[in-house]
Amino acid sequence: WEYLADFALVSEDEMLQAVGLYVEKAHTLTEAAGAASLAAALRLRERLAGQTVALVLSGGNITIEQLRTAVAHYDRENTL
Repeated sequence: WEYLADFALVSEDEMLQAVGLYVEKAHTLTEAAGAASLAAALRLRERLAGQTVALVLSGGNITIEQLRTAVAHYDRENTL
């Protein structure tokens, strides 16, 4: 805990939204948990504005059904 400045909890819906954003904008596939860092950055975007931010993207363990669910949840108008 000594080196932890902050953390953010994100919902499953926010992670699915981040998966959709990765697919559309980066043409990159990840599982929902792998997109958690992007989901957190999206939630904190106003606080992070103007800063250099690095995100960890991991995990490609996603099924076709999970991908369909993520794409169905993706709302391009309200993500960026």
